[in-house]
Amino acid sequence: MVEFETIKAEEVKFGSNNFIEVARKKAVSEDGEREFISISRGYYLEDTKKWKSSITLPDEKEKRVKIAELLKSL
Repeated sequence: MVEFETIKAEEVKFGSNNFIEVARKKAVSEDGEREFISISRGYYLEDTKKWKSSITLPDEKEKRVKIAELLKSL
């Protein structure tokens, strides 16, 4: 069984009730721990948040830098 812990998360709100959450998370299992970056799209529904989709990025710095460069160039 894998448990997920959110270490840090920030949101960017857009539209009338949408958001993108960028978070550093940790997956904890019997085999050990692994940190990763999660980018999730969601929306607000009354007093709760709902998520539509998510992608996971590797924690290696050089890969994060390359992804950030690609995003900036679009």
